[in-house]
Amino acid sequence: MGNLNIVRPCILGLVTILLLGSSCASPKDVVYFQNSNNFETLVDENTFSPKFKVDDLVGIHISTLNPEASVPFNLFRGAQENGMRPEQVDYLVDKDGEIDFPVIGKIKIAGLSPEEVRVLLREELSDYLKDPIINIRLKNFTTTVLGAVNRPGTYYVQGERITILEAIGLAGDLSIKGRRDNVMVIRDFDGTKVYTKVDLTDKEVLSSPVYYLTQNDVVYVEPNKSGITASSLDNRAGLYVSIASILITSTLILIRN
Repeated sequence: MGNLNIVRPCILGLVTILLLGSSCASPKDVVYFQNSNNFETLVDENTFSPKFKVDDLVGIHISTLNPEASVPFNLFRGAQENGMRPEQVDYLVDKDGEIDFPVIGKIKIAGLSPEEVRVLLREELSDYLKDPIINIRLKNFTTTVLGAVNRPGTYYVQGERITILEAIGLAGDLSIKGRRDNVMVIRDFDGTKVYTKVDLTDKEVLSSPVYYLTQNDVVYVEPNKSGITASSLDNRAGLYVSIASILITSTLILIRN
């Protein structure tokens, strides 16, 4: 009986260690868009259009009904071999926000949308080409998602825009340890960084200025109290394992005696 009286506190101590850091969560901590109504219709009035930035890599291809006429306005790397067309050269937006375009020369495109650049080029090319077809594409559109998500990392975006929800989806959604009400978007435009926080539990996130992400945006999901506690426990995991091992060993010895 004496041994059992000693064993019980040991077992209780072990259970306490195993349960340490556990917490309860309510739906308000994890559910998105909590204030949306059934069959509610929201009209997207966000007129977001991506703008080119310094260090962007931009692909521009000019074509016309007369292929030979448009040749001087397209740069290619290497020569055509075995019927394979050489790779077209992209344009890097320099520190002044400009690209060096064939024949025309320097053109400032930083701060302009693809459609605005298309209009600008069409005007510049009017003396050389008739009804040119201008294809423009941002080649280095990436977004980085960090913090309490299931697959943090940097993701390549194929289209011209992506929403914060789509970016989080690429990262495997927030983990259960991520705060839905305090997600930060870090945006850089020509050296100026802007930090904006959004609440994913509120439908108003759909009208946020950072709902549509721009190239090189960073989305950071802050850990909740459970995540912070878990991190603290991980740092002391070795200590807990040692204590648990001692308790188990002591319990077995007492039982055998």
